[in-house]
Amino acid sequence: MGNLILVRHGESLGNRDRIFAADPQALPLTELGYSQALAAAHCIRESFAANLVISSPFLRAQETARVIAGVLKAPLRIEPDLYERDVGIYRGQSYDSLAQARGPDQRHWTWRPQGGESYEDVRARVAPVLDRLARENPDGDVVVVSHGGVMLTLWAYLTGDWDSAYAPPNCGIVHVQHGPQGYLEPRVIGG
Repeated sequence: MGNLILVRHGESLGNRDRIFAADPQALPLTELGYSQALAAAHCIRESFAANLVISSPFLRAQETARVIAGVLKAPLRIEPDLYERDVGIYRGQSYDSLAQARGPDQRHWTWRPQGGESYEDVRARVAPVLDRLARENPDGDVVVVSHGGVMLTLWAYLTGDWDSAYAPPNCGIVHVQHGPQGYLEPRVIGG
C-alpha cells in the first residue's frame, strides 16, 4: 500500500486577512504559516517515510512544501494543475463576498463565479493528478501540498460525497492510503 499525505498550505496573507488575492499565485506565507509548515513537517516525519514532496505552483504552497521537504530531506516537484480554485471576479475581495454571491439555494460545488471555476471544475482538474501520483508511487509515501479548495474537491472525489467534503485548516493533513483495489477512506491526521 502507498500513502498520499495531503497538506493544505500554511497561513497566507490572504487567509489572515480573509481576502482572495488579486494575484493568487503571489501570496506568501505569514510567520504563523511558516510555523504551521514546520509543525506539519515534523508530524509527517513521525508517521511516514515520505520520499517525495509535490506542490501546487502557487507561492504559499511552494513555501510550505519547501519547509516540509527540508525537514524530510526529500525532493520537491511542482505539479502545475494543483493550483487553487479560480474565483474569477471575486479576486481581491473578501471571502464573504463569494459566499454571499452564491446564495443559499445553490449547490456550492456546481456554482461557478463569473470568470472562475466551480468546485466540480477543480475536481476534474486535480483528480487525475491524484490518480497519477498513486499509480507512479504504488508503495511510497508522497506529500502533496495544495489548497483548501483542492483538498475539498479531492475529499469529494475519494468519498463520492460533496455534502460531507472536508477542507482542512491551514497545514491540516489528510492521509489517503491506496493500493491495487483503489483508495481507502481519507482520514484526518491530528485534527
